[in-house]
Amino acid sequence: MTATIPALASQYDPATAEAKWQKAWEENQVFKANPEQGGEPYCVVIPPPNVTGSLHMGHAFENALIDTLVRYHRMLGKNTLWLPGTDHASIAVQTILEKQLKAEGQTRDSVGREAFLEKAWQWKEESGGTIVGQLRRLGVSVDWTRERFTMDTGLSEAVLTAFTQLYAEGLIYRGKYLVNWCPASQSAVSDLEVENKEVNGSLWHFRYPLTDGSGFLEVATTRPETMLGDTAVAVNPEDDRYTHLVGKTVRLPLMGREIPIIADAYVDASFGTGCVKVTPAHDPNDFEMGKRHNLPMISIMNKDGTLNENAGEFQGQDRFVARKNVVKRLEEEGFLVKIEDYKHTVPYSDRGKVPVEPLLSTQWFVKIRPLADRALEYLDQQNDPIFVPDRWTKVYRDWLVNLKDWCISRQLWWGHQIPAWYNVAHTGGEITDNTPFVVAQSEAEAWEKARSQWGDLIHLVQDPDVLDTWFSSGLWPFSTMGWPQQTADLAAYYPTTTLVTGFDIIFFWVARMTLMAGHFTGKMPFKTVYIHGLVRDENNKKMSKSANNGIDPLLLIDRYGTDALRYTLIREVAGAGQDIRLEYNRKTDESTSVEASRNFTNKLWNASRFVMMNLDGKTPEQLGQPQAETLELSDRWILSRYNHIVQQTRKDIDSYGLGEAAKGLYEFIWGDFCDWYIELAKSRLQPEAPARQVAQHVLGHVLEGTLRLLHPFMPHITEEIWHTLTQTEDSQYLALQAYPTADTQLMDADLEQRFDLLIDTIRTIRNLRAEADIKPGVKVKAFLESESDRERQILTSGQSYIQDLAKVEHLAIAVPTAPQPEQEKITPASDSWRDRPVIVMLVLLTMGYFFLDSLVYVSVMLKVLWDVLIDKKPVPTVPPRRLSQKQPTAQAIAPQAVPQMIAGVVGTIQVLIPLAGVVDMDALKSKLQKDLGKVDAEVQSLTQRLSSPNFVDKAPAAVVQAAREALAEAQKQAEILRDRLASL
Repeated sequence: MTATIPALASQYDPATAEAKWQKAWEENQVFKANPEQGGEPYCVVIPPPNVTGSLHMGHAFENALIDTLVRYHRMLGKNTLWLPGTDHASIAVQTILEKQLKAEGQTRDSVGREAFLEKAWQWKEESGGTIVGQLRRLGVSVDWTRERFTMDTGLSEAVLTAFTQLYAEGLIYRGKYLVNWCPASQSAVSDLEVENKEVNGSLWHFRYPLTDGSGFLEVATTRPETMLGDTAVAVNPEDDRYTHLVGKTVRLPLMGREIPIIADAYVDASFGTGCVKVTPAHDPNDFEMGKRHNLPMISIMNKDGTLNENAGEFQGQDRFVARKNVVKRLEEEGFLVKIEDYKHTVPYSDRGKVPVEPLLSTQWFVKIRPLADRALEYLDQQNDPIFVPDRWTKVYRDWLVNLKDWCISRQLWWGHQIPAWYNVAHTGGEITDNTPFVVAQSEAEAWEKARSQWGDLIHLVQDPDVLDTWFSSGLWPFSTMGWPQQTADLAAYYPTTTLVTGFDIIFFWVARMTLMAGHFTGKMPFKTVYIHGLVRDENNKKMSKSANNGIDPLLLIDRYGTDALRYTLIREVAGAGQDIRLEYNRKTDESTSVEASRNFTNKLWNASRFVMMNLDGKTPEQLGQPQAETLELSDRWILSRYNHIVQQTRKDIDSYGLGEAAKGLYEFIWGDFCDWYIELAKSRLQPEAPARQVAQHVLGHVLEGTLRLLHPFMPHITEEIWHTLTQTEDSQYLALQAYPTADTQLMDADLEQRFDLLIDTIRTIRNLRAEADIKPGVKVKAFLESESDRERQILTSGQSYIQDLAKVEHLAIAVPTAPQPEQEKITPASDSWRDRPVIVMLVLLTMGYFFLDSLVYVSVMLKVLWDVLIDKKPVPTVPPRRLSQKQPTAQAIAPQAVPQMIAGVVGTIQVLIPLAGVVDMDALKSKLQKDLGKVDAEVQSLTQRLSSPNFVDKAPAAVVQAAREALAEAQKQAEILRDRLASL
């Protein structure tokens, strides 16, 4: 009974294979980390995507990079943990829920906090898992048993601990401060949540009359409505124009308030009139001046962006409506001097998408300097963490140096509620700026503290605000491992090894983590920060929601497969940190970039299928290692190339050159292994071939090792092929096998260089065949000439390969014929040729046998022999043939000495293929002339179009450029065709 030989399906089905292995990996907990395992740890915490999110190309790119690194280090034998999770995304979730409530005719205040949070948790359970499911489709090798959420019980405990500890140390305080306020979300936003946009606005100039009636001061502003809150006019103390006015007052138009003229070095005397209106409650710089000069801070704005009671007649008006009305009133009363067009920068809320309003507000802050100084010490003294590429180190350092106190309170309900309880019994039942409070980790602890401070006069109300999302995200590397408890995970995997993230989040998240980790753990949270670039669209533009140019990765996964998308994204990286470009046709939803990688998977699949069909049902392990003494030239070459690519791939990944590693593997697998070695091995795989077993050994060994090499980049297809190839039990996985190591004894750079010459020679013969339109099945005769002994030896050693792959029936390898002087007459007495008639005849007849129609040539040569040997005529001379100095490319060269011959060069080797009897010359010329006619017609059409001003001036630039490129290509084709015709 014949055993069934394991075989792959005729075609690779990515959807089936991906679903199969994703399920197997997760159900069997293949990637579950074990802190008790010991060994060198390799740990990565996932940059937690927002729970509201869905997979975009940036996620796909980032997680493909991380997974490649994690799978590689796992296969190196390290104790590996990739910890997954999501962020609660306070503002995003709150926005979704408030829209839902609005559609139901309700508000968060009408339903109350408790009901609102119940609704939020319900939404999270029903819709919050979308991004997690999509990450699974990427095949990420995370430990799903350790999945975390920034508001789960453990992480919430970490947040409470961090807040109360910082407060106890005097590093968190509550104070009145100017914050970026978003009227749309009605919440404070950090500097990092603000996007500065350049807008075309106006600069309004007003007169403020001096109180003593002696004149006016002219000021200018881009926000006229804020003048209602002015409490001073400032000038530079060195400005001689105004020094006599310092200490005097002006009367504020519309409000009638008398305000002082102050001197402050902040004022730029060269800007405008040199006079600046000061609104401490609505401008950051004015706020600092106000503190320096003890100015009143008058807030004129409500939290919804309308003006309050301090705005007088403009109370209740929206800020932008009030702007127009204030200008109108100032003009009516004669205070408006002029209005100028003015391009300036306006800060917008990243979430609310409206201009932020600097607003004086009581908020919670982290005193940032002590935390930043500690992070700076690690960086300056230990270069910790290391940034890749290194240029981001300076960016990170500069940010640490310039940090200001961090506003951490947000006027939202979804998030970590600030653990502060106010005793409103002392302030009429309301929370005010002066209401006493306690900070505690629980309400019970708060009551205990309150009783010890205030006795029985207690009515506690918890602060309604929540913490900035980045506060909990800053704890992510260690809170996810159990901190503040001392867990086995924390001991084994912290600090983490590598953080992979985009440059745009260095300030948002990376620095927050280093600040928190340095303070709470005394260690930087990761050893290396690998900063990747952006995925740009087909026009090389940054993908964004506002530009509506995003590309859905799931659509490309459905069309081409996960491995194809992952491999494309990694292969496109040209150096760590560089942006990549993804080709995409928005009409057809196709990507030539990803299609190329899909073709690569098919190439690998088909090659693996062929190899397995020729292993007689044996596994590489059963076949054993190939023995050195049995190897022939091509075996030694592929083993050397394989070990070189092992060495180079490891080197590239270790230095974060993932793109370079991917490209190298592509070239080795597609070129060296599939296109060359497998083709060379086919003749040896015949049933009775003496070297069959050696070829099987080498094929099995290299294929199995190649699958392990490629696995981190293309995990699904390699796992599928490997299981069939090795006939391994289901409990074993390629993902857990050892990564290949290079055997330096099998590496031979000189051998590879010699083999490259054989490959170039085969390629040149193939190209010449194609140029001469020789049919694939027709075998030819070829002559290789080289003056180099080494080159001739190499060609001779690979003669069988050349004949096999280039379909050469007869191959001659020789030294080029020495040229004779054209005018020299050779007499019978001195003519060594005439003295050796047998040699002459043999040489000439041999050439005829190889190159020309035998009967015709023999008759001609007999006539030559008769003339030379009997009639004593001179030996015919041959014009000298010169070797081309061009690089190995096929060229149609027809030496004058031998008609109907096509020739090319590779290095210093001349390749000659006679065409007589192989090609119908008349038919070939007719075909070339017909092709040339078509190309000439295209050249003429494109030339006429580009000569038309109507086309060049009116057609889109891209269309005109495309026409120019098409003309250049057509002209090039015409030139090639003319050269080929001339050579024939």
